[in-house]
Amino acid sequence: MAEHRSMQRAALLDAARSLLSEGGTEALTFPALAERTGLARSSVYEYFRSRASVVEELCAADFPVWAADVATAMERAEGPQARVEAYVRRQLELVGDRRHRAVVAISARELDAGARERIRAAHGGLVAMIVEALAEAGHERPRLAAMLLQGIVDAAVRRIELGAAEDPADIAEAAVGMALRGVTG
Repeated sequence: MAEHRSMQRAALLDAARSLLSEGGTEALTFPALAERTGLARSSVYEYFRSRASVVEELCAADFPVWAADVATAMERAEGPQARVEAYVRRQLELVGDRRHRAVVAISARELDAGARERIRAAHGGLVAMIVEALAEAGHERPRLAAMLLQGIVDAAVRRIELGAAEDPADIAEAAVGMALRGVTG
């Protein structure tokens, strides 16, 4: 029975990722989850109490995978500037990944304060990865620089997700250039 519930929960989360990726926040509804998984709508409520709880669980499941992917890219890079570049590039390469799209698709307003804090803490872990590289590069205030660097990444992510006129590769190049010239000097 526990294995069946676990499989159902995984199927619901996978359906939620798809719905958010395909149609944004509006697409994530319990009737849509039920339709995608073949469950009765009332059964979806047995697993999740709200859309926000679905998103919170998606973040808990997907963010560590995404962060590990960024960390692996940084570990493969040689030298602090190469690690900064890998940090920026890998996050921007992951924009099209439906795990990432699902996490950013939902409005933070729908999450309770505790969920927002847990997601902020997870994001803080991502930012912490780059602090060491910035310190090695000689930045006087590596923590502040890391937060600002993440701002560059976040702005580039939004630009790519909006389907801006620029090619995503051009946006990535601009973000990397800003990071390397503006953050590491």
